[in-house]
Amino acid sequence: MLRIFVLGITQSLAEFLPVSSSAHLVLLPLFCGWEDQGMLTDVALHVGTLFSVVLYFRKDVAALTRGAFSLLKGRTGEADARFLLLLIVATLPVLAVGFFAGGVVDAYLRSPRLIACTMSVFGVALYFADRYGPKKLTVGEMTFGRALFVGAAQVLAIVPGVSRSGITVTAARLAGVKREDAARFSMLLSIPTIGAAGGYGLLRFLSDPSVAEEGRLVLFGMFVSFAGGLAAVWFLMNWVKKASFAVFAVYRILLGAVLFYLF
Repeated sequence: MLRIFVLGITQSLAEFLPVSSSAHLVLLPLFCGWEDQGMLTDVALHVGTLFSVVLYFRKDVAALTRGAFSLLKGRTGEADARFLLLLIVATLPVLAVGFFAGGVVDAYLRSPRLIACTMSVFGVALYFADRYGPKKLTVGEMTFGRALFVGAAQVLAIVPGVSRSGITVTAARLAGVKREDAARFSMLLSIPTIGAAGGYGLLRFLSDPSVAEEGRLVLFGMFVSFAGGLAAVWFLMNWVKKASFAVFAVYRILLGAVLFYLF
């Protein structure tokens, strides 16, 4: 129970900050001497944070729901419908690649040396994109090409250490989106992305009776990650109103250096 609690807290704090929750979920068992919990547990904990972002951005979720009805009626020009289409376009690349790549990641891409590389390289990328990227567009002014660019970048987050929120914010900033809007788009993009991955993972849990006990523990972890996720989203969205992503970039680079030294 304590192990799942710690994993849930780690997931909730790291999911929406651009520091890679998947990397921390790989590293935590190494430093604590625990057996790696596996990718299915990681995905289930992501679902807990999914609920937190839906609750925090409930007004945006309601707007996206209205947009879905507008699309069904053929009114593609309405703002809510266009916003939904932007998220759909940005989600397609990771759905296409993630369906086939999950087993590869679980088997081959969870090494601390690889995480050291991805944490460092994409930490530097986040810093320069946030500091020197153009800073003029709102989410409503994004083009479908820019949304596809952010979505294509999100595919890289399949590799632990890249960070889904980090790479999408980096890509959005490079595409000229304002800091706060980049963070908002990244958060909303997590809904279909994590929802799809979590749904697939939970189906695998339910179809395997041998993991029933683990499944009950993971439900507890999901609740923990939900509560902590709310706090993390609130913190980040208030942080970007007055400060840059530099502190997160520095943290990533320092952690990468430590991992290179240790492993």
